[in-house]
Amino acid sequence: MSPTFARTIGIDYSGAETPTASLKGLRVYLAEGGGHPLEVLPPPSPRKYWTRKGIAEWLVERLGEDVPTLVGIDHGFSFPLRYFEVHGLLPDWPTFLDDFQRHWPTDEDHTYVDFVRNGAAGNGAARTGNARWRRLTEERAGGAKSVFHFDVQGQVAKSTHAGMPWLRFIRRELGDRVHFWPFDGWDMPQGKSAIAEVYPALWSRGFAREGRTGDQHDAYSIAAWLWRADRDGSLSAFLKPDLPPAERSVAQVEGWILGVPGLIRSGEGRDASVTPNACAPNVFRLH
Repeated sequence: MSPTFARTIGIDYSGAETPTASLKGLRVYLAEGGGHPLEVLPPPSPRKYWTRKGIAEWLVERLGEDVPTLVGIDHGFSFPLRYFEVHGLLPDWPTFLDDFQRHWPTDEDHTYVDFVRNGAAGNGAARTGNARWRRLTEERAGGAKSVFHFDVQGQVAKSTHAGMPWLRFIRRELGDRVHFWPFDGWDMPQGKSAIAEVYPALWSRGFAREGRTGDQHDAYSIAAWLWRADRDGSLSAFLKPDLPPAERSVAQVEGWILGVPGLIRSGEGRDASVTPNACAPNVFRLH
């Protein structure tokens, strides 16, 4: 089976500070050619590290090229269906992104996520969620926290609230040149670039650290796993998690973490073995 993508990109994301703040927790790795992911540094500037705005603009440039690329980003791409119900929103992802950005304009200069949380910017009070609400994919992933669970170790709430407006930016800039999985469909079209939500904890223990920081290693692991999965045939199975039709419809609104299987069947229904390690059968090491 020939690979679908010529290169893969892994992004470890941070929701700290403003969109133009240089953040040590923002890391980018890219694999192509021989498949060994290499760190991509930001363009030369007084800033040492990437900014969220800089990454979004860089992705628009890369995905605008005629090189099919698969990007994995480690923050939530959508919210639980309960959020849509409580706020009277249509179960439509592009419409949700527009509504979210109006209330949480975390892509605007000088805007922290916490500024919106405390009422100094935007109107986050009109679009809040509950930390007990979890998406179906978070339940199946094992260990994944709610996108509304702020102020705890290992949270994804802040990076999700900071990152989603940039997904909207990329989509508006590139239109149908990029496929957002699974919102645009469970199949990734041949010859087109794609962006998916990932959870590096599923894979990072399967790779030697080789002196990388935790943030670097997460981004490396994303790029490496995506590269390998696209070439060993396992990616196609992960693109179609085992979900009954009703849950599949929910997942096209809530999103899905690439690499999480759907339903692992056993004699008693869902098998308790749905753990991060169970999600990563293709553990390997790149040299």
